Amino acid sequence: MFDLFLKGGPLMWPILICSLVSVTIILERYYYFYRLRDRVPNIFPRVKMLLKDNREEEAVRLCEQDGGPVARILAISIHIRHKASEEREKLISRAGSKILRQMGKYLRALAVIVNTATLLGLLGTVTGMIKAFMKIQELGGRVDASVLAGGIWEALITTAAGLFVAIPTMLFYHYFESKVDNIAAAMKEAATEFLEG
Repeated sequence: MFDLFLKGGPLMWPILICSLVSVTIILERYYYFYRLRDRVPNIFPRVKMLLKDNREEEAVRLCEQDGGPVARILAISIHIRHKASEEREKLISRAGSKILRQMGKYLRALAVIVNTATLLGLLGTVTGMIKAFMKIQELGGRVDASVLAGGIWEALITTAAGLFVAIPTMLFYHYFESKVDNIAAAMKEAATEFLEG
């Protein structure tokens, strides 16, 4: 396997670095989103019921017990519910933006890795083909398949390696992006209903 890696040429090292960074980010974000999962089912209706019964402290405790983004927005909404409508909107919006930034952390890096790994693979293809054509010129046009094999190996291996890193990274990028979108929609819905209610 390592021999195959070395046959890909020097561009395999930056592709390897891209793959290591990608795996690190994917594992970190997966664990982060795993921790954000709902621990309290149907939290919003339960919080609303508690607030109807004037049990604010219990509602806040329930939000803290859940700890997810929607619960955090609800807890903030409860704490500021007696403030003016405009001020509440600003505070909730600011808190929501902060939570969204935390959820989107490192996702841009995954997008960069997708593009970089693909381009490094393409660059490997180009450099490999240049080597192959240089060999053809050195041989005066007498093509010998065994002599050309080195350049073609490099071209194919780097392309495959770049795509091997880029494709799963792109899938995880879109998976995490959809998680952020879904949570953002749930937060917005909870905040809107809370502000209107």
